[in-house]
Amino acid sequence: MANIGFTIWFTGLSGSGKSTLSEVIEHRLKVRGRNVEILDGDIVRTHLSKGLGFSKEDRDTNIKRIAFVCGLLTRNDVACISAAISPYRETRAWARNHIGNFIEVYVKCPIDVCRQRDVKGLYKLADEGKIKGFTGVDDPYEEPDHAELVVETDKETVEESVGRIFAKLEELGYLESEETPEAEEKVVTDRLAALGYL
Repeated sequence: MANIGFTIWFTGLSGSGKSTLSEVIEHRLKVRGRNVEILDGDIVRTHLSKGLGFSKEDRDTNIKRIAFVCGLLTRNDVACISAAISPYRETRAWARNHIGNFIEVYVKCPIDVCRQRDVKGLYKLADEGKIKGFTGVDDPYEEPDHAELVVETDKETVEESVGRIFAKLEELGYLESEETPEAEEKVVTDRLAALGYL
């Protein structure tokens, strides 16, 4: 099976675990011999979207830029991971249509837990009014209606979430199963033995 390009599109609140999952998945895909690129929201804003603010229009422009790059890479058989909040359904739908091989993963986590994980102190600044238009505080986050997968990072370990994501990629045909022929043969042999044929 030839490598197929695809984009894992993480969406979720700040602090939900998008970047953590992205880094683990990137490593595991590279172990499988895949070319991988992460487009992290903070890094993109520093380099690709410098000068954009946090109005709805600017947020949409930022997400469309990420989607444009993901689309180019996906068409060239790269595994892309987008780790940006991407709070609006309409813009995520635009990204899905533009990219094609698109797996939306909702990184679901209660805002109270995200606040506890707030290593950058952004929620605190938003609560104090020092940051305006912060998603989940004074700007909306629109939960996905039809994500390919929902991972709940307050209830699952990183390993469990990553395992479910890889299972979904295999189910959708973007990755081959990691089971080796020897492992598959053993499953069949064990099953036949259990049935009394061996």
